[in-house]
Amino acid sequence: MNRPLRHIAIFCGLLVLALLLRANWLQHVDRQELAQHEHNARVRFERFSTPRGDIIVGGKAITGSKETDSRDYAFRRTNKDGAMYAPVTGYASQARGTSLLERTYDSVLSGQDDRFAFRHAKDVLTGQPRRGGDVITTIDAKAQKAGYKGLTDLGARGAVVALDPSTGKVLALVSTPSYDPEVFAGISFEESDRFTALEKKKDKPLANRPLRETYPPGSTFKILTAAAALEHGVVTDVDAKTDAVSPYPLPLSTNKIGSEAGDAVCSKASMKTAMQYSCNNVFLDAAAELGEDRMRETAEKFGFNE
Repeated sequence: MNRPLRHIAIFCGLLVLALLLRANWLQHVDRQELAQHEHNARVRFERFSTPRGDIIVGGKAITGSKETDSRDYAFRRTNKDGAMYAPVTGYASQARGTSLLERTYDSVLSGQDDRFAFRHAKDVLTGQPRRGGDVITTIDAKAQKAGYKGLTDLGARGAVVALDPSTGKVLALVSTPSYDPEVFAGISFEESDRFTALEKKKDKPLANRPLRETYPPGSTFKILTAAAALEHGVVTDVDAKTDAVSPYPLPLSTNKIGSEAGDAVCSKASMKTAMQYSCNNVFLDAAAELGEDRMRETAEKFGFNE
């Protein structure tokens, strides 16, 4: 064989080898990712071929599944108090895919997780219908309801998060305005239009404000300011009066900041009284004396900038 033909033969051999390696890589390495890809039609069909598992709050299901007349999508998602729990559950839509818990635990909820292999084999032998697994949350129903009612009664755009300080468990996760995931859970054009309309709303009901938006911490940061003042010796006695007058004159400004509790309560109040009545002047004065570096040092101990 002459040299040009030999080069062509080697090139073709390498090309075939590369194709075989790529095919094996897709088959064995990327198999799981491709099998669960959002745009894989088989994934969408399988996701709704059986009843999805439920998302549980306080021992009760806040989601469900109901049978449809569709050949490809045998079941569709249902939601209880959908707008209240949407920031927790997200949505499971035949047309729009999944989000939040519905997405994170999709393999569990759809029953495709490898941990269900034994159960599925047992269901086949016993003739039991296949069903997804449940996901149990740490959400407290009363806390969730209180947060949602508080914001909706005010007609406010905002977020509420409640945590268990001893464990870090999320007890409430509220975002308003919200949406009901069930109204676009199907595959119809009408439901797709509903989702598009929600996307275009100026008040952004689809936005998960506790997880995706950034807000000034407001008075919640006073806890950190108090910790920094005590840690660095700016305040040594929480019962002693301070020199912080109210309204408080802001440094390098002619503006003055008052407090909701009033000047009589907050002017020169102790740290203990300031914490009780959320006196802006005491914490502003403490932060000014601490300075940027010491405030940052304490903040980072609380997990900021991680």
